[in-house]
Amino acid sequence: SSDLAMAANKIIRIGPVILSATLTTNIVNPGTTTGGVGMPATSTNLYFVLRHIRITNKTGTAATCSFWIGATGGNAAGTEFLGQGLSVPANSYIDWYGMVSLDIADFLVGGSGTASALTFEAEGEIGIR
Repeated sequence: SSDLAMAANKIIRIGPVILSATLTTNIVNPGTTTGGVGMPATSTNLYFVLRHIRITNKTGTAATCSFWIGATGGNAAGTEFLGQGLSVPANSYIDWYGMVSLDIADFLVGGSGTASALTFEAEGEIGIR
């Protein structure tokens, strides 16, 4: 939609956060706008536009990660995103560049095949719908 690149969006950083071995962990999800007086009825939900994700391996052994976009705590078939058992080299990192929008019902979930080996960090934008 045309609002994905509006100048009113704020640049954000998400994380860094260590990935657990639970592949259904909620990592990223935009919230809602609440409170205030006289808020326009059409300005109730936030959205994120992710433009860069970095997965860093802080260990001396390759580790894998998997991610999905879908329901909270879910990793249903057909919702895979970024990697499924994606190997991150020892003492290195992988970068993803793109443009994916997450609304309040969208959860980026996932984790690592090795607990506490990988760190997730992302940059993008936050906006109001």
